[in-house]
Amino acid sequence: MTVDVLVAGAGIGGLTAALSLHAAGIEVRVVDSVDALRPVGVGINLLPHAVRELTELGLGDALAATGVQTAEMVHYDRHGNRIWGEPRGRALGYHWPQYSIHRGELQMLLLDAVRRRLGERAVVTGTAFVRFLEDGRALRVVLRDMARGREHAVRVRALVGADGLYSSVRARLHPGEGPPLWNGIRMWRGVTEWHPVLGGRTVAVAGSNAQAKLVVYPISREAELRGRALLNWVAEVRFPPEPGSGPGSADWNRGGRLSDVLPHYAGWRVGDLDVPALFAATRRILEYPMVDREPLPWWGKGPVTLLGDAAHPMYPVGSNGGSQAVLDARVLARCLARADPDRVAGLRAYEEVRREATTALVLANRRMPADRYLAAVAERAPDGFARVEDVLTAEELGELRDAYRWTTGTDVTELNTRPSWSVP
Repeated sequence: MTVDVLVAGAGIGGLTAALSLHAAGIEVRVVDSVDALRPVGVGINLLPHAVRELTELGLGDALAATGVQTAEMVHYDRHGNRIWGEPRGRALGYHWPQYSIHRGELQMLLLDAVRRRLGERAVVTGTAFVRFLEDGRALRVVLRDMARGREHAVRVRALVGADGLYSSVRARLHPGEGPPLWNGIRMWRGVTEWHPVLGGRTVAVAGSNAQAKLVVYPISREAELRGRALLNWVAEVRFPPEPGSGPGSADWNRGGRLSDVLPHYAGWRVGDLDVPALFAATRRILEYPMVDREPLPWWGKGPVTLLGDAAHPMYPVGSNGGSQAVLDARVLARCLARADPDRVAGLRAYEEVRREATTALVLANRRMPADRYLAAVAERAPDGFARVEDVLTAEELGELRDAYRWTTGTDVTELNTRPSWSVP
């Protein structure tokens, strides 16, 4: 048996790729090493360019019923004084909203759509990618049954590594790369049911990761309908480099301790949000370093390529990691369909479109342009301020707005007027 396109990894990118390839008339199968897919993780933001693509896949109503339609983003200092803000999504002029949503709920939404449209066996769990071997015109991919420990090979026309930060497919294509790169910032994350704060649909950013920074936003439409808010929070603290210090494992499910994060936010209050109380009410705190990898000079070769975090892991500065994986998936399907039946040509066309764009985002996020101005506020007004105009010039406030847009991506007019990527 030969599989047309095999996707390794059933995360947001891999599942969106399956839906997109199926919609383009291309046979696809997804494998993942976990024994069962469950709604784990915390919150993410889906930017309008990703929401457009998922809406064109027929998931607009499901997104609206699951996530919170973000109304605005506001930056504060660590005392809760407003520095800058602007509307988000449709309120900013996009034809599509921005959603704040639980990553696990989004993954389950995608998984349900894949299984309904492609069949229950379209996603096979408990099956890990091991290696690939070129065999004439076909590619042999060796997979391992995790429960039995047995390996078997399947012939495929194309392999897509969508298997995340520690991608096994990437390691085969780019051996000896080493561990992810840490920037000295450690993040604690949590999800807490709370009362609505800061207007109920705000992505709030407080402080600066020159020292300590906080990001908070609601992620559940169901909680909103009950008059509550499921708040996703991210606490970022920069640590000075020390001999022998390192990031440790970037394990997205690694538990963190309240006692480690709480001292950095003692006395913090942002509007009607008591930050220490929010942290203390969180049942499970996760901890991991802020890491990325150097952009690759090329992603794949022959009938193999990469997608999402496997191709371009980036700092969570512009809320773009998951959104870019969605864009990858859509462009991949379009390029394969246009180059059909030449899968190799389709993969190279996909990489030509996506590699340069995602490399620019990785580097922009690494520079953290917006944080330069947030740090300036903390330095110039350590005890707070009455008027932000007394702290930042009008030119600096404009640069802060532009800096954030560099890391989030698409221009309003460009997105609204771009032709659809759906394959006719």
